[in-house]
Amino acid sequence: MAEEKITTDDKQQEADELENLKLEMEKCKKEAEEYLNGWKRAKADYLNLKNQSGEAQKDLVRFANLGIILKFLPIYDGLKRACKEAPSVGSGNNDKSEGWSEGIVNIKKQFEGFLKNLDIEEIKTVGEEFNPELHEAVAKEKREEVGSDIVLEEVGGGYKLAGRVVIAAKVIVSE
Repeated sequence: MAEEKITTDDKQQEADELENLKLEMEKCKKEAEEYLNGWKRAKADYLNLKNQSGEAQKDLVRFANLGIILKFLPIYDGLKRACKEAPSVGSGNNDKSEGWSEGIVNIKKQFEGFLKNLDIEEIKTVGEEFNPELHEAVAKEKREEVGSDIVLEEVGGGYKLAGRVVIAAKVIVSE
């Protein structure tokens, strides 16, 4: 009977050990799952940070030259005004003025290409509805044929860099 007692005690002890091992294994599985989930979250956070810093880097590069660009834009505005006032090509004026006009127009086109390559776009003005985020009203005029708050004339060009306004267009607006 003593042998049976030992065997029953051994079986009970083995059953207890097996139960403890099962509990320990379950605990380890849960712990491993928590670690895996934490790793997945950390990886997702890292990828998000990497994407955000990539965008920030692009913006930094894009806006790094803003100081220089802001100095070029008034020159471009002056060139545009000169093109408006220049005698038109083929208007019958002498060859010298035609050459000058053609040269100025070509320079303006080159400048437009240069600005486009820098991701700079002009803000549309004449005929557009006044938008204080894009336009700066320098004067108001009453015109019967036009509704109120419509841009009548551009006094100074407005520009966006990568979609952000860097210079608001100076405009005359209808009352």
